[in-house]
Amino acid sequence: MSPSPQKHRSLASRFSFFTGLLLVWVVTVVLLWDHTHTFSFFAGIVLIAFTLSIAFLISRFTMRVLTRPLALLREGITSVQQGVFKPIQISETNDEIQDLGNSFNRMIEELQRTNREIQQHRDLLEDRIRQRTEELENAMSTALAASQAKSDFLANMSHELRTPMNGLLGMLDVTLESQLDDEQRENLETAHRSAYSLLALLNDILDLSKIEAGRMMVEQIPFQLRPVLEDCVKSFQARAQQKKIALHFTIDSAAPAAVIGDPLRLRQIVTNLVSNAIKFTEHGFVAVLIRATPPETVPLPNSENRPALAQVSIQVRDTGAGIDNEKLDSIFDKFTQADGSITRKYGGTGLGLAITKRLTELQGGHVAVESTLGVGSTFTVTLPYPVIEEPAPSQAQVPEIPESEWSRPARILVVEDNVVNQKVVLAVLRKRKFHIDVANDGREALSHMEASEPFDLILMDVQMPILDGLETTRIIRKDPRWSSLPILAMTA
Repeated sequence: MSPSPQKHRSLASRFSFFTGLLLVWVVTVVLLWDHTHTFSFFAGIVLIAFTLSIAFLISRFTMRVLTRPLALLREGITSVQQGVFKPIQISETNDEIQDLGNSFNRMIEELQRTNREIQQHRDLLEDRIRQRTEELENAMSTALAASQAKSDFLANMSHELRTPMNGLLGMLDVTLESQLDDEQRENLETAHRSAYSLLALLNDILDLSKIEAGRMMVEQIPFQLRPVLEDCVKSFQARAQQKKIALHFTIDSAAPAAVIGDPLRLRQIVTNLVSNAIKFTEHGFVAVLIRATPPETVPLPNSENRPALAQVSIQVRDTGAGIDNEKLDSIFDKFTQADGSITRKYGGTGLGLAITKRLTELQGGHVAVESTLGVGSTFTVTLPYPVIEEPAPSQAQVPEIPESEWSRPARILVVEDNVVNQKVVLAVLRKRKFHIDVANDGREALSHMEASEPFDLILMDVQMPILDGLETTRIIRKDPRWSSLPILAMTA
């Protein structure tokens, strides 16, 4: 750090010195003028020239000592403002301006050093960000691979779990139709109910896993709204009678007759809500009310109109235990119940409402609940459905069967690779006196069709080794001999 300029070399001392000289000169001129008391032309010219010379010297001094150093200082500050940290050019004036310039240069050096440190930190931060980004990308790739593996596992597990359950339930059904004593029948009916409970639990877990994995498909097909809902509610009539509670079903006359949507998922939603309502209701009633807003036609940019869209509201009301207001927000979470204590009166996994909410949202709807503890609950599901005109009854042409074949037992080809499922299907069909052939895979099924008499029906499993049911059906449909042969997909 350079020392401050000496007082006798400062700007103030210099200008004081020149000001003093100027005053001495003025006083001298005045005295000389007063001494002669006459005006001399030559003296006047000399005086003017001397005055101009003094003015020129003062201006040069001002430019050298003050103006130019200040200009250089201003240029340096401007370059610093523009981000150019270059030392300021300083005039050797040995005064305050030179000291100020030195101070600015020291500041610029500090800024350069700080800027270098910032750049180093920035480079280090960019390297760390790049490294973290690569780690995140690797982690994301691993997570996506794990998610895909999970989805594949769930798809396979869905089939592998339902297949033995289907065999268990089928064999129980067949056995229950046989001659049994009272104790055997009671034991088998208990096993039958337990197997259905286990199947329902498996279905809930697999459905929720499919939804979370993004593998749940929602169909868009035409269906009759009222029959689907009526059948779903009627299936709970026996349970309601056992608990001695009333089960009501009401559908608004304004509700559309035919809509486009997924009837299976609609059944699943209503089944979960009605099942919960009956389970938690000890006395009183459970009411299912269907309402709909008037359909609204939505115009498209190409001046065409989409099918009118109706908001179908499904309200399930019960007079059951009710839900505490503090727990209303959490009842749609998976594995959550209104009463989570160990000694809770009602069982269950808490998956029904979670699946209901997710299925509703997958179809563009929403679900709401109102409840009073000890009074009852009301669940409302609103779904948007495109409304279609109810089709006229079709005049289907039923092929005539020759009279000679009226008494002939139907020939059915069962294509199924699982031995237990084969036994179940055979036990059911043989009771009805059908003639049955069995194939273990698609290739064997094609061989049966080539070698034996024509079949009246094919029951085709979907997932099979060697040749699956879908590909086998495509091959059959390409052959004109079997283009109209009925094929029913069969899966656990």
